[in-house]
Amino acid sequence: MAKRGFGPGAAAGGETEGKAKLSKENLRRGLQIFRFLLPYRGKFYIGLVFLLFSSLTFMAFPAVTGMLIDAAVGKPDLWIQDIDYIAVLLFAVIALQGIFSFFRVYFFAQVSENAIADIRKSLYTQFMGLPLTFFEQRRVGEITSRITSDVSYIQDGFSITLAELFRQITTLLVGIGFIMFISVKLSLFMLATFPVLVILAMVFGKKLKKLSRKTQDELAVTNVIVEETLQAIQVVKAFTNELFEINRYKQALGRSVKTAISTSFYRGAFISFIIIGLFGGIILVIWYGATLVQRGDLTFGQLTSFILYTSFIGASVAGLGDLYAKIQVSVGASERILEILDLPLEQPDLTLPTPAAVRFNGNVRYEHVGFSYPTRPDLQVLQNIHFEIRAGEKIALVGSSGAGKSTIAQLLMKFYKVDQGAIYVDGQNINQLHLHELRGNMAIVPQEVLLFGGTIKENIAYGRPDATEEEVLLAAQKANALQFIQSFPEAFNTVVGERGIKLSGGQRQRIAIARAILKDPAILILDEATSSLDSESEMLVQQAMDELMKNRTTIIIAHRLATIRKVDKILVIDKGQIVEQGSHDELAHNPEGIYANLLRLQFEAK
Repeated sequence: MAKRGFGPGAAAGGETEGKAKLSKENLRRGLQIFRFLLPYRGKFYIGLVFLLFSSLTFMAFPAVTGMLIDAAVGKPDLWIQDIDYIAVLLFAVIALQGIFSFFRVYFFAQVSENAIADIRKSLYTQFMGLPLTFFEQRRVGEITSRITSDVSYIQDGFSITLAELFRQITTLLVGIGFIMFISVKLSLFMLATFPVLVILAMVFGKKLKKLSRKTQDELAVTNVIVEETLQAIQVVKAFTNELFEINRYKQALGRSVKTAISTSFYRGAFISFIIIGLFGGIILVIWYGATLVQRGDLTFGQLTSFILYTSFIGASVAGLGDLYAKIQVSVGASERILEILDLPLEQPDLTLPTPAAVRFNGNVRYEHVGFSYPTRPDLQVLQNIHFEIRAGEKIALVGSSGAGKSTIAQLLMKFYKVDQGAIYVDGQNINQLHLHELRGNMAIVPQEVLLFGGTIKENIAYGRPDATEEEVLLAAQKANALQFIQSFPEAFNTVVGERGIKLSGGQRQRIAIARAILKDPAILILDEATSSLDSESEMLVQQAMDELMKNRTTIIIAHRLATIRKVDKILVIDKGQIVEQGSHDELAHNPEGIYANLLRLQFEAK
């Protein structure tokens, strides 16, 4: 059953995860993401110009509306008295605002979509070049959220938040300038009362937003319970835990309802505050403005313009609070993405085109190799591993689980770097070889074969993507896979499903062998490739592996000792050290040896 407790963070915590305290340092760090805008800065500047025009024409609307009202009541000192002309002018302002907004959105969309695509490509390329330790220390969900959720937050920042911030600041500054121009007295009265109400509304809104998020988190917990229970329904029923799961769901749902009702209380109070407080403040401004109109200090049209500008200013102040929260999210997302982009790659030029293929002979030598996993530096996994394999030889690594057999093979593929000693291939230290060149001469058939969700042909051709159909077919034939492939209606175009779920274990194993045959490696690693198969499948897979091992340097990691009798040499690994080595016959006739004991245990188990 899936681990419990992942719910809120995984399902509803995306926004809270994206938030970072907006200090000067992390703002500076987060703004480095704007380097992805540089290739499109020309269109970005054009978009900013249209944004400025759009904001200014929007702010002209209240002024022209006031003129229209003053002309209607016959104010004598207007520079335009014709109502029809003013109405056309008002329509022109709105039309211009619409046109400017269209071009602003169009240019910003081009910039943001291209920049975000560049970020995604850079991030994915970085993922492909990072060492295996990076993926071992992080969950897949966490990694994928960087290229999905975090990039989406940045996209919002590029396309929406940035434009809105600029527009709200322009509206605020121009609006204050206009109301001061219309009436200093009314402006001071408004500025003395209105900001207090707006700030209170922002505080109230922040509290409400926190409660709403808590409600979402509680609801996410209930969703996780449903999801994991349905995924593991067989386990639930096998342990007769139906009532336990029902009660667990009821408790989580009860907490969700309680939080939702509490949120509704605050939401109702907030609505009452908006109605009484903010509208009360507007009534005060209208009342004082009306007294100024009555005294002749202000015209009716000016009062109308003032009220509209006041509404715009209030909306801008309230909007800035929400924009600040969005900026926090974008900065947090930017920091995490930049942190990944700045990580060192397995090899600096790994993302460059692969150098021309050089065929190795396949001589391998381990010289006093010692190793500890980066995640467990205090625990030495391998100690003084020293052996040599000549080209074309076949050796087997045997020993109990956790002895270090798979680690020896992983070091050869440079999944990790050795701590002591060195590994040589054809006389060259593998640290001096290009990573693509090294791994291009190797192939691995693991115990648990992971296939991609495409077709059988695509999975076999993954060994050499430029292979012809005839080469793919020949590889399948050599791997003893052609018969079962052709039994499917779609043959090589059969979709294997996620992780190859539509194929049996033996079929997946033979697909992996065909993939390795197609790659034609100089060095082959077989990591317990038959340990989880039934007898019939094991026989077919073993025949395929015999074909695969011809004329190749082969390292076999095996639990079933019957499969390694014909190898040139067997290395017995115990607690990270080579404790025995020799042929099957030599080791089997050493009654005190570990290998002989393993043979006896397996014979007795049968």
